[in-house]
Amino acid sequence: MKLTDRYWWALIAAISVGYILIRLWNLTDSCLWFDEIFGIHSAEMDWTNLFWLVAQDLIHPPLFYALLKIWIWVGGESLLWLRLFPVFFSTLAVIPFILLSRQCKLSLPTIALALTFFTFNGSLVKYAQEVRMYGLLLCLGLFSLAMFVRFLNTGKGFFFLIAVNILLVYSHYFGWLIIASEVLAILILARGKLKQILLMLIAVVLSFTPWIYAIWQAMRINSNVGQNIGWMKKPNLLSVFRFVFDLFEPIYFEQSNTDQAAIFLITVPIIAIGIIAFGFYLADWKNRSAIEKRNFTLLTIFFFAPLLIALVGSWILPYSIWGTRHLIIAFAPFVILQAIAFSKIKFRQLRTACLSLIFLLFGAAFLFRATRAEPKYIWCAWENLANHLYESTLHGENAVNIYLFTYEDLVAYHFWFALRDSDREFQIVKVNGAAGMTEDKAYFLPRGFDGIQTVSEDEIKGERFFVAFRGKSWNELAPPLQNLKAQNYKIGEPQIFEAQGLKAFLVEVQKSETRP
Repeated sequence: MKLTDRYWWALIAAISVGYILIRLWNLTDSCLWFDEIFGIHSAEMDWTNLFWLVAQDLIHPPLFYALLKIWIWVGGESLLWLRLFPVFFSTLAVIPFILLSRQCKLSLPTIALALTFFTFNGSLVKYAQEVRMYGLLLCLGLFSLAMFVRFLNTGKGFFFLIAVNILLVYSHYFGWLIIASEVLAILILARGKLKQILLMLIAVVLSFTPWIYAIWQAMRINSNVGQNIGWMKKPNLLSVFRFVFDLFEPIYFEQSNTDQAAIFLITVPIIAIGIIAFGFYLADWKNRSAIEKRNFTLLTIFFFAPLLIALVGSWILPYSIWGTRHLIIAFAPFVILQAIAFSKIKFRQLRTACLSLIFLLFGAAFLFRATRAEPKYIWCAWENLANHLYESTLHGENAVNIYLFTYEDLVAYHFWFALRDSDREFQIVKVNGAAGMTEDKAYFLPRGFDGIQTVSEDEIKGERFFVAFRGKSWNELAPPLQNLKAQNYKIGEPQIFEAQGLKAFLVEVQKSETRP
C-alpha cells in the first residue's frame, strides 16, 4: 500500500470516529417520543403479541421491533442503551457506504470528502438518535446498494443481495423503493442481467407474503391506514425545497414544528456552492470516461428514483407518503454525487475555495449547535409529571385515577408508559369530547391496546383523583377546571412543566364536603 493510501485511509478512519461522536452528542438530552415509546412497548411484549401489535399498526414491518426486543434483552431499558440502538446501525452504515463508494471506483480523497458530508448531515444525525427504524433502513439500504453495484460490476454476490433485500423490506416499506431503483438501473444500464434481477425481485416478494397476510388479517378488524398517515400533506414546491435544505443542512435538525426550519445563513451558501460544483461537473460531461459516466448515472438513479416514486405516489395514492425520514435512503447516494462533483472541479483554486468555505460553514453550524441551549419539548412534560405523581402517592394506596384532558392520545400514552411498571396502582383515563378541546387525530393509542380507559366528561367520578392537561396558563375559570368546580370539586396546587410556550399541569382534585 502506498504511503498516500495509508494517509487517506487514516483520514477516513478519523472521519468515521467523528461520525460516531457527533451521533453520540446530546444523545440522552431529550425524553422518549410517542413513536419511540410504541417501539419499546412492542418490544416488551412476547413474540406473538409483538408481531400482532405491529401488524395492527399497519405502517411498518416487524424487523426493527424484533431486533429492539433482543437489544433490550441484552442491555435493559435505560435511555442511553435504547438510544444506542439506532446509533449502532447508523454507525454500521459507514461500512457499506465505503463499499458502495469503492464499487463506484471513487478515489480515496473523494471517499473521504463524501464521508465528511455524510457525517455532518443534520437529518442523518437526527434519525441516528431516534429509537426508530430509520438507522436500520439506512444501514440495510446501503448494504443493498453496495451489493447491487458489486453484482453489476462482477456478477458476484447475487444470493447475498437477495438476503439483504429481504431484510431491507422487513425493516421499512420504503426498502421497496431501493429495490425499484435497482431494477430501473438494470433496465437502463445492464439489461443482460435483467433475468437475475427479476428472480431477485420474485424471491423478495415471496419472502414478504407472510407479512402481507398478517397485514390483511389486521385490516379485517377495522384497522385503517388513514388514521396513521392521513395527517401527512401531499408534497408541494415548499415540501421539495425543505427536502433540499435537509440534504445540505449540517449538524442542525428540526426536532419540533416550533423549531426553525433551517439555519438559513449557513445552509443557503452551502446549497449555492453545491449548485456551482454540480454545474461545473455537468458542463464537462462529454469529457468524462465511460465508467465514470456509468457510475454517476447509477448514483443518480439511486437518488432520484425513490424521490420520484414517493412524489408521484403521494399524489396518486389516497394518502401522502412523502417525508424526509422515509427518504433517508436517498441521502447517501446524494452526498457521494456531491463529493464527486467537488472533486472534479478542474480549477484547483476554485475547488479549494469552495471546500474551505463549506468546512467553515460546517464549523459555524457546529458552534451554533454547541452554544445553543438544549430546548425543552412539551411532550417531555408527561413523563416528568408522571414521576412526580408516583412520588406523591403512597405504597399500598388505593387505585389512583388520572384523568387526562388532552388534545391527543399522545399524553395518555406517555403517562401510561412512565407508570407501567410502577409498584403503585394507577389507572390512566383519557377524557374524550371535553368542552373547549379539539382532538388531534394524528396521534392515537395502539390498536389492540387496552391499558388506557376512555370516558366522557360526564363519566368522571370519585372522591379524589388527579387531572392533567395542557394550556397557555393556569385558569380555574376555564375548562377543564371550571367544569370540575361546578361539580363541587376542590382544586389543589398544580405541578407545572413549561416548554415551547405551553404549560402542562398536574393537579389533585378532591370532592368538597360542602357546596362552594
